[in-house]
Amino acid sequence: MPLSLPDLPSPVSLRRLLPDASFVGCGEVIVNDATDDSRMVTEDSVFAAICGTKIDGREFAADAVANGCSAVLTDRPLPNLQAPQCVVPNVRAAYSKICNAVSGKPTSRLKIAGVTGTNGKTTTAWMLRSILNDSDRPCGLLGTIEYSDGNIASPASLTTPGPRSVFQWFRRMVENGCRHAAIELSSHALSQDRIAGTPLAAAIITNVTQDHFDYHSDFATYLAAKSKILDYVVEGGIVVINLDDPGSAQLRDKAYAAGHQVVTFSISQSADVRAEILDERVNGSRFQLAVSGPLANAEAAADADSQVEISIVLPGRHNVLNSLGAAAAALHMGASLADVQRGLENLSCVPGRLEPIDCGQPFPVFVDYAHTDDALQRVVDSLKSLTPGRVLCVFGAGGDRDRSKRPLLGKAAAHADFAIVTSDNPRTEVPLGIIEEVVAGFPPGFSNFHVEPDRRRAIEFALAEAQPGDCVLIAGKGHESEQVIGTERLAFDDRLVTREILERRHPQQETKHSVTSPSRGERSRSQPHVRGECS
Repeated sequence: MPLSLPDLPSPVSLRRLLPDASFVGCGEVIVNDATDDSRMVTEDSVFAAICGTKIDGREFAADAVANGCSAVLTDRPLPNLQAPQCVVPNVRAAYSKICNAVSGKPTSRLKIAGVTGTNGKTTTAWMLRSILNDSDRPCGLLGTIEYSDGNIASPASLTTPGPRSVFQWFRRMVENGCRHAAIELSSHALSQDRIAGTPLAAAIITNVTQDHFDYHSDFATYLAAKSKILDYVVEGGIVVINLDDPGSAQLRDKAYAAGHQVVTFSISQSADVRAEILDERVNGSRFQLAVSGPLANAEAAADADSQVEISIVLPGRHNVLNSLGAAAAALHMGASLADVQRGLENLSCVPGRLEPIDCGQPFPVFVDYAHTDDALQRVVDSLKSLTPGRVLCVFGAGGDRDRSKRPLLGKAAAHADFAIVTSDNPRTEVPLGIIEEVVAGFPPGFSNFHVEPDRRRAIEFALAEAQPGDCVLIAGKGHESEQVIGTERLAFDDRLVTREILERRHPQQETKHSVTSPSRGERSRSQPHVRGECS
């Protein structure tokens, strides 16, 4: 049965909620709603005057008052403003706490797992949701692909939505009977305190490599933003660390210093949750998962020998690692090893994450979201180890974003046998200018590449170039359904475009196939990809 929450509106005292706040023009503020958009205020709402990187919300405080808000949340008194003011040191954090409170504090009714990392957040969150749902622990999800309340899912606009949206979704989860939630936490969201006041039963750190340096400026700042996830782990919660990633491992000491229980996972070294890979193919991996340490002593994980054999349809060692991170959190949240096995094996696809496109062509084709050099290199290397022929990689770099990663993407793509450099989301930059910076990252003497700024033609080129036994990777955009050129958002989905081209080229071979689990001892490079489209 769904858990009850206070009926809305639910009046909230800012003096009680924010004891360190001071008040200007009043002794108390009582609100039923909160917003950081001056156009959305109501007579019983507080307007959060957030100072962002491009817009200073304090400049819109007068508009919010004119539109009828009851008070303004600010980090300094605003002169000549004829409205009550609640003054706090950190407007973003205070705003998040208010949003939670006016939503009826749904976080108190949920066991929440936060997933952060440069890569792997989405896959790990989807794996965790699948395990929990399959163990009769209804789980909501907030992440890059979708927001789901356990009943209805909506396409996501941000990896981690703004505070008002986050806590409204949490409330909907509770009302729909969810007891658990998985939320992807981007470095932007952590830096901006979007989930302040949210208790995490588990924090999963998948990896920390370079990304978003246009916002964070350098790796130290980026790592510090990621480490803020530790602030939300409650007493009795766990921090799940990927020992195979140096960036994640750097946070282990910080987690210990903060007094948290740390659970490690690894393929290559001793860890609390470890995998021995038994078989790898382009249509999935089979591995032995073994649990030791604190999780093995938990009642939920007390299976006969604390290990289980699991087959997943997502290829690549990075997806085995994602499985381990999800398994660790699920075990802590009450699932058993049998639940973990069932949940991982029942996950048929994560949209745009090494998503196969099968129209009967004599070579596998994958669409993947990899848009950092680390992610791209991992995916390319994984596919190369599983492909008897060549790996052809279509990729690009986004415009109006971190330029320092462009040559790094070129260097990563050079791990493929043939690279097709194209446009990603060029935004307001000249596509060929972006491509030149990408190509500059190719190693000296690397000549196995082709430049085609038009993304559709680049995909057509790769599919025409591929031969039986090859593998085509179309990277960078994954599940995205638009391409941003200039200031326009144009309909463009790599998966749909690829399927359209393949069906035109192979009109007699459109039969879809199903996955068969590889048997022990068979060679991983012996069979082509055979899985159907993502459902």
